[in-house]
Amino acid sequence: MAYAAAAGDLAARPMAPPGVVALQRALIWLVGASGAIVFIEPSPYEFVTLASAAVFIATGVRLRIVLVPLLLLLFLLNLGYTIGAVPLLGDSTISSWIATSWYMSVTVAFFALVMAEDTQARLDMLRRGLVVGAVIASLAAVAGYFNAVPGGYDLLTLYGRARGTFKDPNVLGAFLLLPSLFALQSVVTAHFAKAVRSGIALIIMALAILLAFSRAAWGGLILTAAFMLAMMVLTSKTRSERSRIVVLTLAAALAAVLLMALLLSFSSIDEMFRQRASFDQSYDEGRFGRFGRHILGAQMALDLPFGIGPLQFHHYFPEDTHNSYLNAFMSGGWLSGICYPTLVFVTVILGFRYLFARVPWQRSYIAIFSAFLGTVGESFIIDTDHWRHFFMMLGTMWAMFAAAQSRWAGAASAQTVNPPP
Repeated sequence: MAYAAAAGDLAARPMAPPGVVALQRALIWLVGASGAIVFIEPSPYEFVTLASAAVFIATGVRLRIVLVPLLLLLFLLNLGYTIGAVPLLGDSTISSWIATSWYMSVTVAFFALVMAEDTQARLDMLRRGLVVGAVIASLAAVAGYFNAVPGGYDLLTLYGRARGTFKDPNVLGAFLLLPSLFALQSVVTAHFAKAVRSGIALIIMALAILLAFSRAAWGGLILTAAFMLAMMVLTSKTRSERSRIVVLTLAAALAAVLLMALLLSFSSIDEMFRQRASFDQSYDEGRFGRFGRHILGAQMALDLPFGIGPLQFHHYFPEDTHNSYLNAFMSGGWLSGICYPTLVFVTVILGFRYLFARVPWQRSYIAIFSAFLGTVGESFIIDTDHWRHFFMMLGTMWAMFAAAQSRWAGAASAQTVNPPP
């Protein structure tokens, strides 16, 4: 596998004219950057993604056989949602939810088809766009929290928590995970000037994650960063590279502890931090608390082949499911309930297979897979069904599977035509 990956990179060689290639890459950057502004709907991300899809379709995209299971599962997932929603389609909120679900699947297909070509360059543009967008969202969140702009506190915070350009602090924190991992990668591997720039960006994003006061984002950043750095050490090619990653990781951890200590010296931040860090939140406990609802909902789902329809769970229990896998069963019945976890965990299983593949985009792959894995875990305790960045990562993961397969196939073909002496 390593030998095949070292051969000619079919997935990285653009076939379109240079001007078209430049436009395509610029659009990928713009899609990444626009994903950070979603406090209005439809958001700029929707317009940019649809416009980019139109451009790529006009300039040519290729469907690869490896992507067929992904597209089939997405279709069946949304078919189940639509069937479950039939009695409720008179409600515009339900209709909008169904339309959004289909749209999210379209974005998965977009990333899967587009990122499978010219993979390394497009991944780099996506990374750059995500980091720029994340820094903008983080600056807005920090400025809003400290009331640094007139009216910013009311607009850019919610319940005393920073939300920046997002509607919900939890989604802000979750979105910032992948850009933070990209920035952290640059800190521990790039040359000095780029490492310093990335370090500044990382500090801004980490500050926004802290001020979002999302327990899932706090834990997610620590766990995904640890996993990513461990994989980077394991896949490093030289001892000096491994040593640098370890040393700079320890330095970054020390800087994070010092920053945390400084911020917690502010009484308002310390008080909110202690409140949010507590594990005895009232909405988590009791028979109808978050985890109690999961058990009761799972028992209920076994008796409902067609579910109860989207956004109906709160009519039966005090709050929503806060579990994407359970929500798939409740919203779309057994069809969606089976297809959603199948889609997610098949992606995870395949993802582990490609971790050690020697491809030019291996570092980006490790970061995306780490963030995706964190979101998969978070989906057990929160509804991630319509998180744009989650579906972006899902489509990009499958694109990288397809690109690696093409690379290996090309290498095998070259070896057959020109066997080694």
